[in-house]
Amino acid sequence: MNRVLADEAESIRVGEALGRALDRQSAFVTLTGDLGAGKTTLVRAALRSLGHTGPVRSPTYSLIETYVVSSGAVHHLDWYRLGDDSELEALGFRDLLGPGQSVLVEWPERMPWVAQRADVALTLAYLGDGRQLSAQALTPVGDAVLAAWMTEIG
Repeated sequence: MNRVLADEAESIRVGEALGRALDRQSAFVTLTGDLGAGKTTLVRAALRSLGHTGPVRSPTYSLIETYVVSSGAVHHLDWYRLGDDSELEALGFRDLLGPGQSVLVEWPERMPWVAQRADVALTLAYLGDGRQLSAQALTPVGDAVLAAWMTEIG
């Protein structure tokens, strides 16, 4: 999937649709893009559509933020400051994957050997005042999420 997000409102609308797709199917999703490209905006919108009403913080310093929603849990991680597998293990990453849990990871390129197991890989790039969103399903679960997301976007 390739889509131009003309402005923040469109990014929020597409993020909300992602949340509704994740409500149907738990998944491991990576988000790649430069600083300020809109990764956290998409995650925040997805969480809002899943019923989360509190603040949504970038996990830049905490490394992981977990949100309990009606369909289970959404774990938002930032791998920018991670150096190796032991730090990922210390976060309990392996325990975050499974039924009723979705994992959304920013800066997956810091641990490509783990990120390659993602169900969906998203990339956000600057495009004038907007953004270019690319999404690729990498597993059968990813195929289901992407199909549901496309249906939600309309």
